[in-house]
This record gives sequence, structure tokens and C-alpha cells, in this order.
Amino acid sequence: MDKICKYGTHRVIYPLGVLPQSADKLNNNMICMDNEILIDVKTLNIDSASFTQIKNACENDKEKMAEMILDIVNTRGKMQNPVTGSGGMLLGRVKEVGKDIQKDVSVGDDIASLVSLSLTPLKIKKIHAIHLHKDQVDIEGQAILFETGIFAKIPSDIPPHIALAALDVAGAPAQVKNLVKTDDTVVILGAAGKSGVLCAYQARKSAGPNGKVIGIIHHDTHQKELEALNICDHIVIGDAKRPMEIYDIVMNLTNNEGSDVTINVVNVPNTEMATILPTKASGTVYFFSMATSFTKAALGAEGIAAEALMIIGNGYTKNHDQITLDILRESKAMYQLFEKRYGKENQ
Repeated sequence: MDKICKYGTHRVIYPLGVLPQSADKLNNNMICMDNEILIDVKTLNIDSASFTQIKNACENDKEKMAEMILDIVNTRGKMQNPVTGSGGMLLGRVKEVGKDIQKDVSVGDDIASLVSLSLTPLKIKKIHAIHLHKDQVDIEGQAILFETGIFAKIPSDIPPHIALAALDVAGAPAQVKNLVKTDDTVVILGAAGKSGVLCAYQARKSAGPNGKVIGIIHHDTHQKELEALNICDHIVIGDAKRPMEIYDIVMNLTNNEGSDVTINVVNVPNTEMATILPTKASGTVYFFSMATSFTKAALGAEGIAAEALMIIGNGYTKNHDQITLDILRESKAMYQLFEKRYGKENQ
């Protein structure tokens, strides 16, 4: 390896000169360098866009999915889906801490990584189970976190697999807290999913009783669960791949005014214009989806003369882990929903 670097460039095999996320291949030799943390990995929480793509490509066949995941990791030295470019995060136990690491972490700590698997050196010895309904893969393996890699210790009051599911999308509700103001009208595409319900909860809290939260879902599978949270003023079934359909829905519910903030947390491509179109000229569009195309969003917005501010969610906002875990602590209904969907006993 090259001289160790706090950003992990010493793990890049090719192309040289890039950071680990951009690399085609990383060195996944599990020898802990002085500025690294070595983790025994229990579970991979693969990001929704990536997991959906793998699941569809393998027609829900778990054996084929396991083969594809192993092939990706063996080829790239990390879990970075070559189609979506995205990764996910992991749950594991710290095995070794490099002598130069200046963080509050010790051998034996249970942690969740808060940096993408698309930049995390990973080696999988065995895949134990694939959980189709929650985008998680139980494995025997190891991973490396770099000096600059952030993580969260698993809290004692929230079970690990529930915390992992919430922390996977922690940047979304934390950013919503910054974006949504009192009395705002907020539209959420993908409102019934994991990040969607957390964003809707935070939007309701930030917009206040005079604000409006509109949840748009693709089908009614989780509609009753979303209704039970009592955080959306309107829940509507709509296809985010059909921008005019979404535009008409929003305009009908807002007296043709549109939304102040539109949040995209869907896991499929070609939903950029359905996010931009119903947003006010003075509004904000927040893309928290690895299926988002910057090109389609930028050129599409230009094509309809949209002035809305567009923000690409990078998965990190200051204190995002605590903000998101606190939602589970504040809301019994939200906690119960996560327990139902992601609890260990439901695997």
C-alpha cells in the first residue's frame, strides 16, 4: 500500500489518484493500518436503489442475489453496485483500532457505519441470509473504516437491527429539519418507505399545525401504516415516473400553489421531473435517492424554466444520527413501525 492517507487513498488499487468512492477497485486486505478501524461485520444494509436493482435483476432469487453481491465485492473490494454506483452501510463489532485513531471507539464496540459501503473496503467470507423486505444481508466478513469515516455506536435503548435501518437514512430527516419552515407545504415522493416516514414525521414537526404534508406513494401496500402515524394531511397514490400526474395531484391539493419543499426518497430512476414540476419557483427540491440523475434534474429543470433550489442529499448532516434515533424515541408509533419492519425477531 502507499503511504497511509486519512481519506483512504492508500487502499485504492485503480485508477490511482482518486478517492475510495470513485475507485473501481480497493485493496480489501483486512490488515488494520494505523489510521484504520477493523470491523467484524454482521449485517450489510444495502441502499434501497441498489438492493432493488439487484433484486429485480435476480428476479427475487436469493441464491442469485448472493452470487451477485459476492461477485461485486470480490471484484471491487467493496459493496458498490456497478449499475447504481451506490452502496449502503454496515452493522458490526470493532475488532481492532489503529494507534493513530483519535476517536471515542474501543475494541468490542457495536457500531453502524455512517459512510457508504461504496467507499468501504469489505471482504465477505459467507452470506448467511438475505432479507428481501428490508434490504439487509447478514454476513460473516470484515470491513475497514478510515480515519475520516464516521460511525454511530449502537444505543442501548434501541435494538441493533432497528437502529441500523434508521441510521441508514439518517441524513434525510435531519436535512428535512433544516429545510422545512413553519407553515410550509411539503410533498414527499415515496412517503411510505423507510426514509419517507422519517421525513414525513420531521416535516410535520417542522411545518407545524398550519403546515401541510402531502405523502405520495406508488401503491397501497403500506398506506395503512402511514395513515396510522398521523403525520400526513393527505396520502395519495401516484406514479412518480409520470410528472404531470404528480403535478396535477399536488396542484389540486394546494389550490394551484405548489409545494414549498418537495422531497424525493424513491428507489427507482426517472422521477426527477415529478419532483421539480410541482415545486414553487421560490421552493426547494431535495433529492435523497441514489436513483437520481443529476443530468436529468438539471436539464429537466432548465427545460421547464424552474427556479427552485435543488439539493442533492449526501447522507450526512451534523448530528444526523441522534436526530433520527430521537424520532424513534419520541414517537411510539414510529418505533413500533420500525420494530415491525426491521426488528431482529422478524427476520
